[in-house]
Amino acid sequence: MSWHSGFHVPSLGDATRKLAGLGQRVNRWRAKRRSSPLWTVAVAMIMLVMALPIVTVITLALTPEENIWPHLVENVLFGQPPALAMVLAALGVAGLAVYAWRPTAPAATPLAAISAVALLLALGSFPGSVGQTILLMSGAGVLTIVTGTVTAWLVTMYRFPARAVVDRLLVIPLAMPTYIIAYAYVELLDYAGPLQTVVRDLFGFRSARDYWFPEIRSIGGAVFVMASVLYPYVYLTARASFVQQSICALEVARTLGRTPLGAFWAVALPLARPALVAGVALVLMECLNDIGAVEYLGVQTLTASVYSTWMQRSNLGGAAQIATVMLGFIVLLFAAERMARGPAQTHHTTGRYRSIPFHDLTGWKGYAAAGFCAAPFMAGFLVPILVLLHLAWTASENAASEAFFEAAYNSFFLAAIAAVVAVWLALTLGYAKRVAANGVTRPAVRIAGLGYAVPGTVLALGLLIPLAGFDNTIDAMMRSAFGVSTGLILSGSIFALVVAYSIRFLAVGLGTIEAGLERISPNLDAASRALGETAFSTLLRVHLPLLLPALGSAGLLVFVDAMKELPATLLLRPFNFDTLATHIYGLAALEQFEEAALGALTIVAVGLIPVLLLHRAVASGRPGS
Repeated sequence: MSWHSGFHVPSLGDATRKLAGLGQRVNRWRAKRRSSPLWTVAVAMIMLVMALPIVTVITLALTPEENIWPHLVENVLFGQPPALAMVLAALGVAGLAVYAWRPTAPAATPLAAISAVALLLALGSFPGSVGQTILLMSGAGVLTIVTGTVTAWLVTMYRFPARAVVDRLLVIPLAMPTYIIAYAYVELLDYAGPLQTVVRDLFGFRSARDYWFPEIRSIGGAVFVMASVLYPYVYLTARASFVQQSICALEVARTLGRTPLGAFWAVALPLARPALVAGVALVLMECLNDIGAVEYLGVQTLTASVYSTWMQRSNLGGAAQIATVMLGFIVLLFAAERMARGPAQTHHTTGRYRSIPFHDLTGWKGYAAAGFCAAPFMAGFLVPILVLLHLAWTASENAASEAFFEAAYNSFFLAAIAAVVAVWLALTLGYAKRVAANGVTRPAVRIAGLGYAVPGTVLALGLLIPLAGFDNTIDAMMRSAFGVSTGLILSGSIFALVVAYSIRFLAVGLGTIEAGLERISPNLDAASRALGETAFSTLLRVHLPLLLPALGSAGLLVFVDAMKELPATLLLRPFNFDTLATHIYGLAALEQFEEAALGALTIVAVGLIPVLLLHRAVASGRPGS
């Protein structure tokens, strides 16, 4: 050994001896596999915070100051249903009960499907918010699964003019928030809009009674708006599934006499069922969460009912009771998703992947395929963006106002903080599961995904009560001790918004970070711990440098989602505090959407970045591509 300038420089023999004993130390560490219990405690605390809004809403709904359930059921949730609806509902419930009793019977599956459709039709005909919500979710679900599945199959398996361009264009509507596209289509299709004005000028009509025109402010208009924006969820999941499927299975179906369409129905579609169900589930959750679009289009869904009951009628208990119905929808949605996925699993039996043999569509078939795939992009992005550009140009003098810049700053500031907090929490959960897998950390990671399913209005309602209770307690203590009122500390603050964003979008970052951690070999953990590093120092010195791309992607996804979030922001924001989302919402409510067009374009531009990155990951997902 030698010494130089006060530092110990190990010799080659020292290094050799340490390396020779490293294997034994790694084996000893693996045998012990111990980590600090602080990781489990941290995960438990995160789960308590995530469960707080749900527990609060349920408690408030079960212990209201007055029992208004009869009033809610009769006038808000269901209304007065027609007799036929009651008969269909009874038949649907009876059919599902038979299926639950004998699920393995030969006709059990068709009976369950018919019973579920009958029950949905019955509930959808109820005039209350439950019926409106079911109609919206059912209509948007059907349109998105048809549009997303067919376009994904055409793009994946066929070659036609402009296919590569269309493949990228089809995901772009995902960057358009639902409330923005609703505002744009009302500007375009309303009675005073340019299209109806042209119709009246061309044919000499004097009033709306003289002609028929589709009413955008209706349940049909809401279904069209939702499907136009949300179909990329199904397109991306279906595209990823079709890209990964075995070409051999499709070719075997063709050799057995199936046509290309028959092979799609018999092989490709059943294999893609789990992916399609996952995509449709995301669509339905977004429909349940939306408030800006449905309220502007005059559709009284459960979310709109919670907002109006709380803010306009000042009935917090009634809002909590409606929120519990929404939670029931979430539970049923998760149960239906699990049932629709089925127990079957598929996998490749070989490590070799063949390139997808594209089928050429020439002539009118190719142009028809290109037109069919371009139509959803035009409806979900091109038409609204042209409306926004026109409005922004028309109101260019008033658009870039002080209110716009203040709202933009607030949005970027809030979204950045929420992204940092959500990524930090997701990293804690993912890493805790890696180094301290137990009965707390493993289920915690699965439960964390439920936060994205909880609507923003429910989160806001569930957070406001405990935060207000904390503020009142501190205020009472300070008054009694020092005669000083502290006022509101956490309620209606940026802290409340960040907590709501973090709970809602934790799942977005967690999925990306988990995928990044899975790519890191456990041998690196073992070597680091055997050399004396703790789990925390291993995270800092080994994992964080390797996880930087995953952390950046997770932060970007959370940032964009937080920029677009409207329901929770409306209910939890401080006084005189606007984000771009609430700024647009307020101007649209005052029929001044022209001045909000620049803010809408800003949100869309920010949302385009992760959407295009997500498309690239999906399109290149086939091994060897």
